[in-house]
Amino acid sequence: MWASTDSIADDTTDAPEQSARLLVFAVGGRACACRLDAVREIVPCRRTTRLPGAPSYVTGLINLRGTILTVMDLGLRLGGPAVDGVRGSIILVESDNRVVGLGVDELRDVQRTPPDAIEPADEGIGDGLVHGVLRIGSDVTILLDVPALVRQTLQHV
Repeated sequence: MWASTDSIADDTTDAPEQSARLLVFAVGGRACACRLDAVREIVPCRRTTRLPGAPSYVTGLINLRGTILTVMDLGLRLGGPAVDGVRGSIILVESDNRVVGLGVDELRDVQRTPPDAIEPADEGIGDGLVHGVLRIGSDVTILLDVPALVRQTLQHV
């Protein structure tokens, strides 16, 4: 099953303009999110070609319709267990016209979030990859910094 961002349902179209649209997903049992405008496409997990000398969290390369893309295991990158390579998905995120695949366990939702609902991350958490934390009741969602993820991943390959 694959989905482009056009096919992800978002039933909150009457929300205010200043709210951020987030793609929420699970990695190693943790709820994470990224800004939907950074998501280029979502594809099912697939076999990667390993890159010699790349960090362990860089699973390798995939050929997607003639384009070679680097894929990282977001679970390993965040210090947790590896992503389920059978049931998981790859979220293709883009920053500065560069694309990286993020392996995740489960896609959950697209939601609008007011900017004031996002708290800054504690310093030193997530190796500079965490933009903030979203708390809704007792649920905590980690908001990832996609440009930092793309930059750090591509500098190591």
